[in-house]
Amino acid sequence: MIFWDSSALVALLVDEPESSARIALLEGDPDMSVWWATPVECESALQRRLREGSLTPADARPARDRLAVLAASWHEVNPTGTLRKLAQRLLRPPPGRGSRSGRAYHPTTRAMTTASSRTELHIVNIARASLDGPGKIPARPCKTTAPV
Repeated sequence: MIFWDSSALVALLVDEPESSARIALLEGDPDMSVWWATPVECESALQRRLREGSLTPADARPARDRLAVLAASWHEVNPTGTLRKLAQRLLRPPPGRGSRSGRAYHPTTRAMTTASSRTELHIVNIARASLDGPGKIPARPCKTTAPV
């Protein structure tokens, strides 16, 4: 099972430089896991591309259709009180350590989606490396295999 971050999933919906790699990854392991807000984040990404002009309204419809097909078979992690508390706890650094990334839902999702028979969960996202000039954030693919 692979947990798909919305940033990586969008490459399955619209043509991006990493689309071929994401398609190959999905073909290798079609068992997708996403968090409950993934459809909202994907729609937001499509709307941003429409505003920027990198996506036409005619191309947005097939992208939404592909999202619906994927959504019909993925495993969705729903928000719960336990999940929320775990995410908040994971944001707090251990004593004597620096702060963690604000993206707590990855380890939280890992904790909540792991079946007793699984020993690891793969997470696919587009990690934001650093700012590269005014308003430019380069994206680099990132696949993490984490023990659970």
